[in-house]
Amino acid sequence: MNNQLKEQLLALSDQKYQQFTARLIPNITNLLGVRHPELHKLAKTIAKGDWRTYLNQADDEYFEEVMLQAMVLGYVKTDIDELLEYVAAFIPKITNWSICDSFCSGLKITKKNKARVWEFVTPYLSSEDTYHVRFGVVMFLTYFVDEEYIEEVLQKLGTIHSEEYYVQMAVAWAISICYIKMPEQSTKYLLESSLDKFTYNKALQKITESYQVSAEQKELIRTMRRK
Repeated sequence: MNNQLKEQLLALSDQKYQQFTARLIPNITNLLGVRHPELHKLAKTIAKGDWRTYLNQADDEYFEEVMLQAMVLGYVKTDIDELLEYVAAFIPKITNWSICDSFCSGLKITKKNKARVWEFVTPYLSSEDTYHVRFGVVMFLTYFVDEEYIEEVLQKLGTIHSEEYYVQMAVAWAISICYIKMPEQSTKYLLESSLDKFTYNKALQKITESYQVSAEQKELIRTMRRK
């Protein structure tokens, strides 16, 4: 199966797309340049078959092979506990923002199992691994910014103290999503926040860049910038 998939991925590779993607994902040297729609087609096919054997034996030589595994996990049909076992096994393979964020966006089973996934995700925020933490933060901003979880999300984001760029940017992104969806709670949080200056100001920047935030709100947010 691995050899066949590798041949398919090699056949689908696009040099121009490879060069474009390489500029967006620093320190990645194993890109083939396969476009996401093609990977999604393959992932859907694998998810309908013997996906367990595939995931247990999958190669990680190329970026696209790891991305394909992430996508398959978003399409498989199984119970939440089995899926989370495979998710836990996959997380150590996350070594860049692209796979992390695509992986999180595909785990839509979260919507019907929020309490269980919250319990699973939260410990990753305390990890020393950059992309373990980013995984937790992106899961939060994708699935848990709502009336039930907003206060806990903001509280947990405030416990993350990292100098890693891809963690700081994820936290800033998450706070901006919180503000867009729930400005009152988020403004209160920002006024009392102990976030580091870089993350705090990046969060404000992302808020002001959003088309979903009014001109009046943006004007207020700009006055809150730390100098």
